[in-house]
Amino acid sequence: MSHYTGPLLTRLVGEALLAARAAGNAEWKGSMDLGRSTGSASLQAEDWQWNGQRYPYPGKLKDRTIYYWDGEDFSSVSCFSHSLIKLVPTEWGAPTFEIDGIKMLPTSKESPFEDARRKVALVEPRGKVVLDTCGGLGYFAACCLEAGVARIQSFEKNPDVLWLRTINPWSPDPDAASSGGRLALNHADVSQAIAQVGDASVDALLHDPPRFGIAGELYSQAFYDQLARVLRRGGRLFHYTGSPNKLTSDRDVPREVAKRLEKAGFQAQLALDGVLATRR
Repeated sequence: MSHYTGPLLTRLVGEALLAARAAGNAEWKGSMDLGRSTGSASLQAEDWQWNGQRYPYPGKLKDRTIYYWDGEDFSSVSCFSHSLIKLVPTEWGAPTFEIDGIKMLPTSKESPFEDARRKVALVEPRGKVVLDTCGGLGYFAACCLEAGVARIQSFEKNPDVLWLRTINPWSPDPDAASSGGRLALNHADVSQAIAQVGDASVDALLHDPPRFGIAGELYSQAFYDQLARVLRRGGRLFHYTGSPNKLTSDRDVPREVAKRLEKAGFQAQLALDGVLATRR
C-alpha cells in the first residue's frame, strides 16, 4: 500500500492553525507530520494551503487522536474490523497505537521510537539479516534500517495495523528509497509463517508480541523452538515481555519466558523490559 503524504492534524496543531488565522497571520509554521519535519502553511480566511493543496479549517478535534485528509474531510486515523485500532499522538512526536483502548507501545518515559532504538541496539543489527516477528508500527524495522541492517524480514498479521503504518510518517516504507530494498514486510501470522523460514538463515531476532492473553501461541515452547531453529548459533534475540500481572499476582512472565528460551537452546538473561538471549 502506498504511504499517505498529506497533512496530519492533532488537537494542538488544529488550534494553532485557528489561532494564527484569528491573529491575522498570513502564515503558520510548524509540523504536519508528527514532528518528522517542519514547514509553513499559507492562511486565508476560508482555507489554508499546505504543499500546494488547499484544505478547510478543521472543526473541533479530540484529544489523543490523529486526523488525516481522506479527500473530503479530516478523519481520525482509526478503524474497526474486529477491534478498534487507532493511532495515538504522544508528546514525543512518534505516535503509539491502541487496540480496544490498550496502549501497545510504552510512551510514559520516552518516545516509543527511542525505546525501540535501545532494544534494537541489543541485537547489533549492522550488516546482519534480521527477523522481526511482530512488526506493529515498524519502529524496530526503522531502527534496524537506521543502524545499517543488511536485510530485515518483518511479519504483521493485522491488516488494520498495516494500514496505520501507511499513515504514520514514523513507520518505514518498504518501497521508499531510504529503505534501499532491505525491508520485506509480510502480511502473515508469524506463528505459522515461521515454518517457511530456513534453518539458521537469520543472524538476529526481534520478538515484540502482543500480551500473553491475546497471543499465547507466541510465548509457547513450540514457537521458541522455531526461533531457535531459524537463528544461527551465536545469534541474538530480544524478546519484549513487559511485566504483566506483576502487581496483581506472583507470576513472573520475563522469567517464565527465559526458562522456555533456555529449554529451546538459548542462553537467556533479563534485559530492559524483556529478555535478551543468545543461541547456543
